[in-house]
Amino acid sequence: MVELAAQSTIREPGECIVRVDGTELTELYPHLRSVEVEMDRQGAAVCTLEFETFREEDEHWRVQDSELLEPWKSIVIEAVFGDRTDEVMRGYIREINVDCPQEMGEASVRVRGQDESILLDREHVRQLLSEEDAPQSDGDLASRVAADNGFDARIEAGLTNRNLHQDATHVRFLRDRADANGFELFVREGTLHFHPPELDGDPQPTIYLYGGAETSCLNISIQHDGHRPDRIGVTRAADTGEDIEETEVTPTLSLLGEQSADSESRGLTPFLWRMEQPAGATLEEAQARAQARANENAWKIRATGELDGVIYGHVLLTHETVRVEGIGETYSGLYYVDSVKHTFDADGYRQAFRLLRNATG
Repeated sequence: MVELAAQSTIREPGECIVRVDGTELTELYPHLRSVEVEMDRQGAAVCTLEFETFREEDEHWRVQDSELLEPWKSIVIEAVFGDRTDEVMRGYIREINVDCPQEMGEASVRVRGQDESILLDREHVRQLLSEEDAPQSDGDLASRVAADNGFDARIEAGLTNRNLHQDATHVRFLRDRADANGFELFVREGTLHFHPPELDGDPQPTIYLYGGAETSCLNISIQHDGHRPDRIGVTRAADTGEDIEETEVTPTLSLLGEQSADSESRGLTPFLWRMEQPAGATLEEAQARAQARANENAWKIRATGELDGVIYGHVLLTHETVRVEGIGETYSGLYYVDSVKHTFDADGYRQAFRLLRNATG
């Protein structure tokens, strides 16, 4: 088993460090079987810690009776690469599961945690947020939630609302508003993000396949689905009469390659998919939702694979780009990271990923 924390001050590449309420779990490391962190672009990051446990002479159980493991204690998981430490996830312990089968030696404890967004999912709120004479943008609302809960914020304004009610927890409400704007919503390292996908920043360290000593990718599979809509049409009844009006939108995201993966680039007519204006939504919001759908449909190329985390030497993060090299001129290049599953266990440190791309070359 990979040592999840060294007892000395010298740390080997790829180690995992776990801190609960600021205290490293040094005394429990010998019983820690595995640590998993699952990140998904469209949901919260969650972690699972698997322990073996045993009963001591005084009826005290080594793991589940430890005062370190209790719901709602803060948890931070880090990966250590030599003298550099990268944060994988921070959040709170959500639940603890103790499994005691017939054989006492097989008893185990599973600890599950969620990132800091769980703080925004604890209270169902019913309130009027904007009125005709007092409009507010979705960004204004997200900024208020961030400030009220002690988060920093990276937020764009988005749609302006003149009649908007909240009838949900903050995170569920904001996720719906993010969908309406085509934004992404996530919390990372104490910052609430509410903005469009960011494709133009510096990419993460390159993933190499068949690259000799630089090879960090254990395997990768590419799926290029050409039968995904290129455009979205919004249909609605005209303001007067019985005619139907339609507005078409095309993807607006930056291309992660030289040639778009759409139908027109293959000499075909555009594939148009139609959606009706959602009930109660303004035309502006309907068009924004259609734009979000068009952008999502543009991800016609998907890559799944696994990294050797020690050789890669970095924590691969969602909501950022990464370059992949070694899979040919068509599919090598920039991708957007959709999900990552980080696993520390007896087999080492692995990162299973899903990547997205809207272009080739």
